Amino acid sequence: MPITLPATLPAFDVLRNEGVMVMSPERAARQDIRPLKIALLNLMPKKIQTETQFARLIGATPLQIDLKLIRMSDHLARNTAAAHMEEFYQPFQAVRDEKFDGLIITGAPIEHLPFEEVTYWDELRQVMAWTQTNIHSTFGVCWGGMAMLWHFHGVAKHMLPAKAFGCFHHRTLVQGSPLLRGFSDDFVIPVSRWTEVRQAEVDARPGLVTLMASDKVGPCLIEDPAHRAAYIFNHFEYDSDTLKQEYDRDIANGTPIIVPVNYYPDDDPAKPPLNRWRSHAHLLYGNWINEIYQSTPYEISDIGR
Repeated sequence: MPITLPATLPAFDVLRNEGVMVMSPERAARQDIRPLKIALLNLMPKKIQTETQFARLIGATPLQIDLKLIRMSDHLARNTAAAHMEEFYQPFQAVRDEKFDGLIITGAPIEHLPFEEVTYWDELRQVMAWTQTNIHSTFGVCWGGMAMLWHFHGVAKHMLPAKAFGCFHHRTLVQGSPLLRGFSDDFVIPVSRWTEVRQAEVDARPGLVTLMASDKVGPCLIEDPAHRAAYIFNHFEYDSDTLKQEYDRDIANGTPIIVPVNYYPDDDPAKPPLNRWRSHAHLLYGNWINEIYQSTPYEISDIGR
């Protein structure tokens, strides 16, 4: 089954050309089936790139997905055309009375700021409270996951002495977790962040379960059943060349940056990088969508009751 996207959204043609099943809202309306309603709160500067990455992953399941793009109400995007934002995004305040089967909160390039100094922190706290009444399952990604951990559990983010940058080996810690169904014991995930959460502080909070971790870059995926949420700090959604784009940008700007670890063949930036995480990316988000499908109420109005 397809993911429902506006036919004029850039991701529509990109995903269709990749073989992902996409459907316009007009065609979806003619089908007698309740699609899963998934919202993407996109906090990243490159909105089009990020929305395409997540649409690719959640649109690869056999279920029909109705994706809605959300932005913070008073925060203006500086790196995406205003016309794109006006046509495809709705502010949170416009959708807060709606209910969704799932919500993804992306990362944001503001790791150096304390949470309370983020200009939209007060509204994001409203969003996180809203997840407990209007969202069946929430996925916080990178900074978005750290923000949720801080909001719900008081688990702090800590600055790293150097940027964690590259493809790092991870391992599964809970073999029976539905989110990790089909996972290998060892796999790589792209990482690009200046902050971390510490396992000892996670372990001190009852109810949090670390599902995957790395010896080099710490906990990666944490489940929070009490809040119907999961938090992932690394980037399965990245395209093959996303780390390359970040590296090339910093080199061009004269910003000190290391060659991404374990990313280029022979660690040579002149060689095209190889994608070694794509299959596990589809597994994780496919498992998440499947868990939502298995447990969400058929009547969407029953979510949160």
